[in-house]
Amino acid sequence: MIDKQSPIPIYYQIEEYLKKMIETGKFAVNQVIPSERELSGTFQVSRMTIRQAVSDLVNEGYLYRRKGKGTFVAEQKIEQPLQGLTSFTEDMIKRGMTPSTRVLHFDKKKASVSIAKQLGISEQELVYEIKRIRLADDIPMALEMSYIPVKLVPNLTETIVQDSFYKYIEDTLQLKIEDAVQALEASIVLPEDAKRLDMKPGAAVLLIHRHTYLTSGKALEWVKSVYRADRYKFLINMKRS
Repeated sequence: MIDKQSPIPIYYQIEEYLKKMIETGKFAVNQVIPSERELSGTFQVSRMTIRQAVSDLVNEGYLYRRKGKGTFVAEQKIEQPLQGLTSFTEDMIKRGMTPSTRVLHFDKKKASVSIAKQLGISEQELVYEIKRIRLADDIPMALEMSYIPVKLVPNLTETIVQDSFYKYIEDTLQLKIEDAVQALEASIVLPEDAKRLDMKPGAAVLLIHRHTYLTSGKALEWVKSVYRADRYKFLINMKRS
């Protein structure tokens, strides 16, 4: 289980062992893990060593504590690489999850000054305004507000945006999506968004603004998203230049 002769710190070896138990399903989500005393006996180490290992796993999001009840296995966050441009549907399917979408609002409106600027179109030009909840295995993951020029996608419907919008753009309309520019920042969930995302008021969220472009250089969409910080984390692969 652990090697006390190894140069690797014992607390870290215990962390890795507990991670493996979580990742392989030996410890199920929301299951209470053995107490500090039990783990101390199992590994034949001090309770202080166990406490350090468990605290690190709580900080990393693998475990959570309930006062007076113990330490439990947390739902694991979805890791989203930021190197490629993929749709929410593609991401969830790749992870073996079932994606779905709940459309809260679908309408056409004249672009305001700010929306026109974001999309590089004329003020008062028609845009779709779409608000959706994105779910994976029926769990709310994100709330999205999208603006799309009607000229680019004249026959868009609520039914289409309940499926994969990118798939429709590329497979049906034969338009090529080139790239996107995305900005992320930390924030606190708004009360009305907390209800829709099944979150506690005041919980942490990730705010994402994305501009997506076609190979023609035209902006396909401007999206404002609120992602659950307890269910999502973004990964960036950085190389030293």
